[in-house]
Amino acid sequence: MRIDKYLWCTRYYKTRNQATEACKKGHVKIKGQLVKPAREVYPMDEVSIRKNQIDYQLTVIDIPKSRVGAKLVNIYRKDTTPKEAFEHAKLLRHAKAHYRKKGAGRPTKKDRRDIEDYTNSEDENSEE
Repeated sequence: MRIDKYLWCTRYYKTRNQATEACKKGHVKIKGQLVKPAREVYPMDEVSIRKNQIDYQLTVIDIPKSRVGAKLVNIYRKDTTPKEAFEHAKLLRHAKAHYRKKGAGRPTKKDRRDIEDYTNSEDENSEE
């Protein structure tokens, strides 16, 4: 089975097109080598996927005939992703939130318009 189809069947990507694009962009490796979307995948292959700033590691156990339900995914792959990868992604999310809190810093276009509306309404009230 093609690697892009396998990743779609095992629910790593929502569409075949997304899986194909990930392969073309170099986010998918088999045994440490970048692969094209048409590369065949076999049982016991070590696959690594870079998705959402997390490096997923998985081992192919079996090849599904078609897309499988979420509860049945573990029959076809063994997830060997280290817990540190998920913790690192969590830290990145917190760091981004800490860097610039929402509403702080330079005003957005909406903020600027609200300020202009407020100052214009004050000017109209003072003239009366």
